[in-house]
Amino acid sequence: MSKQRIVIKVGTNVMTNKDNRIVRPVLRRLVKQIAELYERDIITILVSSGSVIAGKEVLGKSKIKDRTQRRQVYSAIGQPRMMRLYYNIFHDYGMKCAQVLPTKRDFSPGLHRQNMINCCEGLLSEGVIPIANEDDAVSVTMSMFSDNDELASLIAQLLDADKLIILTDIDGVYTGHPEDAGSNLIKNVSPGDDLDKFIKDNNKAEEEGRGGMGSKLDYAQQAAAQNIPTFIANGKKDNTIIDIIDGKATGTKVSL
Repeated sequence: MSKQRIVIKVGTNVMTNKDNRIVRPVLRRLVKQIAELYERDIITILVSSGSVIAGKEVLGKSKIKDRTQRRQVYSAIGQPRMMRLYYNIFHDYGMKCAQVLPTKRDFSPGLHRQNMINCCEGLLSEGVIPIANEDDAVSVTMSMFSDNDELASLIAQLLDADKLIILTDIDGVYTGHPEDAGSNLIKNVSPGDDLDKFIKDNNKAEEEGRGGMGSKLDYAQQAAAQNIPTFIANGKKDNTIIDIIDGKATGTKVSL
């Protein structure tokens, strides 16, 4: 019996505080849950943002004017730092992790796509947790994902995942602004539902990640249309992942 596999995407806004600093206890809670799932024969592919903000923490304010080049520099500095954080935390739980840095062409039919599948399948077969992030250091506009929500959805479809969990800093998709008294959490969405009237994407600083709620919902619906139940839920809360796997009503569920 093959292990169940899930893709978990963790956004920059989950792992940082209001000062845009990476909060290690959040990463530790995330890994603790992944380790608990592993004990249940559920293996995780983690899609993690954070390299740009981790690079900015090291470098400080960059003098580079070009936004794309600045992002590349922050990412190149921050990615090994993120992996070191993850490597150490996974090691504390007796687990191994590996870095996977895809670009969009790795999902086009052909050799690149097959290599991507082979790499991930090989890691999973060894019980190693792949940690994927867009290769911002070499991606240019043509080969960029719109954000890591798209990357997570593509990986879930590529590896025929049993579930996709997109972690953000609010409880899910709301009927209005999450802080408005009259807003309600939308618990269930199907792939064909049009929720544009509820979604107002905010303007974020460049290091805060590219994907808003509209993007999360779009890519959740794409995965759900391929029969991969997808959840948009609050990654800052304790035990969110375990609650979803245990079938508790958590966040917004997008499914057929």
